[in-house]
Amino acid sequence: METVAMHIANGIVNGPVSALFAVFAALALAFCVWRARADLDDRLAPMAGLVAAFIFAVQMLNFQVLPGVSGHLLGGTLAVVLVGPWVGALCVSTVLIVQCLLFADGGLTALGLNVTNMALLGTAAGYLLVAGLMRILPKTPAGVGATAFIGSVVGVVVASQGFVVEYWLGGTTQLSLAWVSGTMAGVHILIGIGEGLIAATTVATVARVRPDLVYALRRFRKPPVAEPAPVSGGVA
Repeated sequence: METVAMHIANGIVNGPVSALFAVFAALALAFCVWRARADLDDRLAPMAGLVAAFIFAVQMLNFQVLPGVSGHLLGGTLAVVLVGPWVGALCVSTVLIVQCLLFADGGLTALGLNVTNMALLGTAAGYLLVAGLMRILPKTPAGVGATAFIGSVVGVVVASQGFVVEYWLGGTTQLSLAWVSGTMAGVHILIGIGEGLIAATTVATVARVRPDLVYALRRFRKPPVAEPAPVSGGVA
């Protein structure tokens, strides 16, 4: 069986389940496109292109996990911190589609599964953690770097467990579900730590040089508390 990236290969999950997730992924990406239009501006659009190119590069590093499935850096949390959840999901999806169609990295029938795991589940988990942590951690390069690290570790593991659910629903091989889940989680914790270090270093560097380009610093700040206006008046 051919070994490909955590991109799932053709035949690992059966046709009906693959088709179901293809429909789900298409609908979710259409929603992301609709929401992303409100975020895109002169700063975010070029940053999105750079983020997609960076994710494409780091995803070329693959680590074998199971027959037909291996792990690699995902970049979802990095994308969330720099360009937000909607544009970030589209960046990761674009990378996955290009890799599938041009480099046969991941099966065509499994594209919906891969997009669901890496562009939707992993990115959503990273976004929720970043959104929460940025409300309690300092709004500094170190603070945003810490959120990127934690979000990356959790996001990668969540994405790996998305595959476990899909395998449970329609796996075509006779592997123990507990073994698949444990193997995927164990390997992807290590991969997540590596991705977290890369993401933390990248976003902290951008935050020091151009904090206005970091979505997390612009959107996850606490709103300023308005001071009460002074009461003027004289003594009668």
